[in-house]
Amino acid sequence: MSSSKTIWYVSKYVAPPQGESVGGRGYELMRELAALGHTCVIVTSDANHLAETPTLTEPVLVQQRDGLSVHWLRTFKAATAKSWQRIVSWLHFEWRLSRLDTSKLPAPDAVIVSSLSLLTVVNGLVLKRRHRTRLVFEVRDIWPLTLVEEGGFTPANPLVRALGMVERLGYRRADVIVGTMPALGKHVREVLGEEREVHCIPMGFSGRAIPDEPAPEPPAARSAGGPMVVGYAGTVGITNALESFLEAARSLRDEPGIRFVVIGDGPLLASFKEQYADVGSVSFVPKVPKDRVAAELDTCDLLYLSTYPSKVWEFGQSLNKLIDYMMSGRPILASFSGHHSMINEADCGSFVPAGDTDAVVAELRRYAAMPPEERAAIGARGRTWLLEHRSYERLARDYHEILFPGTSLPGVGVEHSSSA
Repeated sequence: MSSSKTIWYVSKYVAPPQGESVGGRGYELMRELAALGHTCVIVTSDANHLAETPTLTEPVLVQQRDGLSVHWLRTFKAATAKSWQRIVSWLHFEWRLSRLDTSKLPAPDAVIVSSLSLLTVVNGLVLKRRHRTRLVFEVRDIWPLTLVEEGGFTPANPLVRALGMVERLGYRRADVIVGTMPALGKHVREVLGEEREVHCIPMGFSGRAIPDEPAPEPPAARSAGGPMVVGYAGTVGITNALESFLEAARSLRDEPGIRFVVIGDGPLLASFKEQYADVGSVSFVPKVPKDRVAAELDTCDLLYLSTYPSKVWEFGQSLNKLIDYMMSGRPILASFSGHHSMINEADCGSFVPAGDTDAVVAELRRYAAMPPEERAAIGARGRTWLLEHRSYERLARDYHEILFPGTSLPGVGVEHSSSA
């Protein structure tokens, strides 16, 4: 039977996409589900330091925008992302959420609670019982594993233990588990010691922001015989693993056919500029607004992605950077040790082990030896695959089938055959 449903999406970090806004995925998915005919409510906070949020003078601000009902909760703001204040901000959001008068909201057919904050799953269980509805536990960051692997905490740390209890509670009690990473099911099995069905709704792109014309032709294809430009775009920080990229540039500095560009800013930028000042083939370009990233990527022939080795990556990745890279129509070299996805599925680049400078150098020489037309064809496959598989309109339809298996979309008379 076809009918409109009401969906609540609850997350401390969800906001309308703007610039480099963190939380845009959830907003885009709800906007597309609303466009399909569902009633969608977002409950979020004004404490997202990476997004533009309204100024709240009252505990709650309600806005109607893009077909959504957005409820902003005034929450304590942390001075930095990595501080004890962030935990306080999490707790304050949960307190505000627990005090929210939900009787004024349309009764939900499904409640999605999305990490971070992981603690929101506790409030989600309360909402599940209070409204007799389905609870979806959506995992965008695997906590507390990230704290251990990348934050320097030990498994015995009291905070890690406490968050581990919350994580297990969510995996056991939620009706549905959704992750942005493709192999989250493996992690859930390790945590619970038993199988649970886990779905993947990854990062995507908004078709509203993408022009219909094909990707610009790579510069090397426009002017054969010029150097191959290898680009990295993003934060230049301690988690971005750019050492192998820059060491590869040092190894190849006497080869005029390869040049390197780093586009972005971050805490390690000044030290990298000093450390690699003698490598003339490397250029550092200042950070550009989000709407200018595509133009900067257009100047490159090959794009570079890197991470440090971490157990977190065993369960896959879903990175905004990879969406931008693939949309550019450029081939991608990923220095990444973990569960492979997207690049291999689209056949639009290659992987080398994380931190292996020699492997990076070998792959760069291989790409440099290719005819520009071959590199262009590899990159074009990535854009084609992305346009087919990762629009938020398509991902919203996938989410509908997960949330309401066996039902058709509002206004559509034919039922889906998927049992999700």
